[in-house]
Amino acid sequence: MKKSRAPLMITIAVMVFFYLPILGLVLNSFNSSRFAAKWQGFSLRWYERLAERDDIITALGTSLKIAALSAIASMALGTAAAFALHRHRSRLQKAHRLLVTVPLVIPDILMGMSLLLLFIALGVDLGLPTVTLAHITFCMSYVTLVVLARLEGFDFTLLEAARDLGASRFQTFTRVALPLLAPGILAGGLLAFTLSIDDYVVTFFVKGPGSDTLPTLVYSMIKKSRDLPVINALSSLMLVLTFAAVAISQRLLRRPVEN
Repeated sequence: MKKSRAPLMITIAVMVFFYLPILGLVLNSFNSSRFAAKWQGFSLRWYERLAERDDIITALGTSLKIAALSAIASMALGTAAAFALHRHRSRLQKAHRLLVTVPLVIPDILMGMSLLLLFIALGVDLGLPTVTLAHITFCMSYVTLVVLARLEGFDFTLLEAARDLGASRFQTFTRVALPLLAPGILAGGLLAFTLSIDDYVVTFFVKGPGSDTLPTLVYSMIKKSRDLPVINALSSLMLVLTFAAVAISQRLLRRPVEN
């Protein structure tokens, strides 16, 4: 009996370790006290302060813009890469698969440093374009793997039937393949959006003056104790946004590829 309960107790302990600090952060965002150690009653004052911070709103707009562009570009490039990897088997595609997998396993700090050195070598000024390109670099890999998994259950005879009925390659892709793969592509896009909007390490290396995203701004705010309650409120809102994106992504992935 004791042995059967051990995995359950370990799971509960791990869940408490991971999620109790997050729960404390959310609760403190409604604490009227500036200090987390003392509860002085329920209040929305920190959310009101958050709405008054122009620097946070600007950084949030920048993060959303970069995340949206990264997600769109990653969906296009990742879908094309997934089709190539699924349909073709060659040494070139083995190298291609390796290149797609590498951004998933190398440390973020290594990716940030390498991209920074690349931009410097090319003489590119650091700013929002370099941050967007950097985010596309690692987000595309996630979209590729999601769409590639979706293609495993895809019936390619539907494409052949469409071609036999006179549809062009473009019509076959846009009217047959794309609608069937849309849930997987959108799920990969939402995952890319989530990864982009909360990235700090890579962004830190490739951002330029005046191109702070929300994570980099929050890091600089943490050093000021007066900003900590506002950060709690901001983090709570970001938590809701992240959970919503992940929930929608998981729901899309559960949809079968209908024939």
